[in-house]
Amino acid sequence: MKAIETKLQGCFIIEPRVFNDDRGYFYESYNQQKFNKITNTNTVFVQDNESFSTKGVLRGLHFQKGIHAQAKLVRVTHGEVLDVAVDIRPKSPTFLQHVAVRLSAENKKQLFVPRGFAHGFIVLSDTVVFNYKCDNFYNKASEGGIIYNDIALNIDWILDTNEFIVSEKDTMLSTVKDQF
Repeated sequence: MKAIETKLQGCFIIEPRVFNDDRGYFYESYNQQKFNKITNTNTVFVQDNESFSTKGVLRGLHFQKGIHAQAKLVRVTHGEVLDVAVDIRPKSPTFLQHVAVRLSAENKKQLFVPRGFAHGFIVLSDTVVFNYKCDNFYNKASEGGIIYNDIALNIDWILDTNEFIVSEKDTMLSTVKDQF
């Protein structure tokens, strides 16, 4: 397992070591000791979540505020997404910058999204199974979000906007200008 730090401090692409042979493949998807060593963190995950979505589903951009902030380790076990992390730490040199990474069952990459980031993804394949580990429990009163098409972020979601399937709740999210 190796970690590649993105342009956003503390946000890493995790690439597992995959062992292929004539039977298929094997890889260690998570090892707390190795993960903390390669990311130089002391992250302890307490909750695992999974979602199933169809092509064009856009989930995000979501975050948890205050003491309920969450770091996430995300991956795809079926299909492909464009995964996006946005730095919303006001004192960060990369405040309001984002990274976008293709995660798929085929490439087996993961993205570590630290606390202080908004997160979202769009489904590029016909269907996707998306898994994420969280280092803090979900708290409804602490949820926040940024509208996915905020011009201040200028995120290229790859698909044509007429293909987007966005929840009513996510279409009501505000811009960064209204929040930060």
